[in-house]
Amino acid sequence: MTDLPSSLTVFGADWCRDCIRTKKQLDELGVEYTYVDLVAEPAAADVAKEISGRTQIPVVVYPDSSHHVEPSNADVEGKLRELSLI
Repeated sequence: MTDLPSSLTVFGADWCRDCIRTKKQLDELGVEYTYVDLVAEPAAADVAKEISGRTQIPVVVYPDSSHHVEPSNADVEGKLRELSLI
């Protein structure tokens, strides 16, 4: 995984069912991403809130700088296809 600005980033927490689901989907699709664990890095929650304007997670930030908050699997898959990542 890479920390380049063009990478996909997921802000989440291991207690969050939607975060677990989104990570599993990305893993199954073979999409590389950077995972920011908000439990291990509490200050990153402010970054996620600044990006999304909300406190819900996961926040998925795509290489084109767009983002989803609490996306469905269909939302994520659609965006990945739009960006030709799958």
